[in-house]
Amino acid sequence: MSLLRTLPLLLLTLTLGACSSLHKRETLELGGDAQAWKTHRQQVEPIRSWELQGKLGVRAPGESGSGTLFWLQRNDYYDIRLSGPLGRGATRIQGDDQQTTLEVAGRQPVSAASAEALLEQQIGWRLPVEHLLWWVRGLPAPDAASRLQLDTHSRLARLSQSGWTVEYSRYQQVGDVELPQRLQISGHDLLLTLVVTDWKPRLPE
Repeated sequence: MSLLRTLPLLLLTLTLGACSSLHKRETLELGGDAQAWKTHRQQVEPIRSWELQGKLGVRAPGESGSGTLFWLQRNDYYDIRLSGPLGRGATRIQGDDQQTTLEVAGRQPVSAASAEALLEQQIGWRLPVEHLLWWVRGLPAPDAASRLQLDTHSRLARLSQSGWTVEYSRYQQVGDVELPQRLQISGHDLLLTLVVTDWKPRLPE
């Protein structure tokens, strides 16, 4: 077989190989090493429990502020505590895939089945909480289409998903994995900047 006939077949094989390294709902933009991304993703995906601390900046129409964040995650259960953003005082969000409870200083706790609806109703923030569980690890949520841009180390540099854009400007080595250290989440008139000061991931035993 001549080179001219084998070249298209070779290119098709390479293309199919790269596509098989992506989840069905992922689209890789601007090149990038799909196989290296798959390896990185496989290292991070098993992390379903962690503790992290950091600084959170919030910018929304007519208001902005910053504060500290503590996030405890144990599989489906989460306990997120904010102190200071927007002058609201202490705020706590805890729950699982069945129910979420929101506690804001000076108010009675409020519970609902949907974390997204509860936050929008009580605070005015339209946040995709279930997606955040993936984004904070530097991964796209698997249940929605996503467009990915990778950095030179085949980690997420930019993610577009469900009307939101997540930009990752810094990672840190934590044990055997690289996890986001600084990321910005923008969409729906909201901008969040998270700087993680302490990552404590827990791998399955």
